[in-house]
Amino acid sequence: MAIKNLIFDFGGVLLDWNPRYFYNGVFKDEKKADDFIKNICTSEWNAQMDRGVPFAEAIAQLQKEHPEYEREIGLYRIGWDTMLKGEIEEGVRMFRDCVKDGRYPLYGLTNWSAETINVAYRRFSFLKDLEGIVVSGEERMIKPDKRIYQVLLERYHLKPEECVFIDDNPDNVAAAAKLGIHALRCTGDYTALKQELHKLTGINFS
Repeated sequence: MAIKNLIFDFGGVLLDWNPRYFYNGVFKDEKKADDFIKNICTSEWNAQMDRGVPFAEAIAQLQKEHPEYEREIGLYRIGWDTMLKGEIEEGVRMFRDCVKDGRYPLYGLTNWSAETINVAYRRFSFLKDLEGIVVSGEERMIKPDKRIYQVLLERYHLKPEECVFIDDNPDNVAAAAKLGIHALRCTGDYTALKQELHKLTGINFS
């Protein structure tokens, strides 16, 4: 069946978010910042907020577990905007080529906190070109849970076999593929990604 819709993840595909952009400045030592992110404010911990847990609640709980880092943990929400560095230039150029082509509605499916998604909307005007967006924090479920893909498909009346989904996380890509969606992983090699997308859609990329 022909492709009719394109679905984009945000972080790691279109937007560059990394807590190191903030905590390198807090610790003034990249190794200490890296250890802190790997062992204290981990990606697994951050996923709570993506799932809808309030920042204040998650931060307070982590401070109880690691009182020696109470100050640094307490800065997490304050520093969040700094963690969102900006657009991934190649990804956004690819996105805009898809918009320019004009044949395919574009959608967003992102693991993102409901408390901070408006920061992205304010800063990145290209997101307005999306026909619809499903945000994990608003749905209180995250990829790769199959239910969040089904929310997107059902809300916007999409057929999985008519969709291409692009995400940087292999688990998220695999979950989409299991539902019958044409799933592509963004590894950072945008040349290869655009070649795959061209084969599926016929879009010509700059």
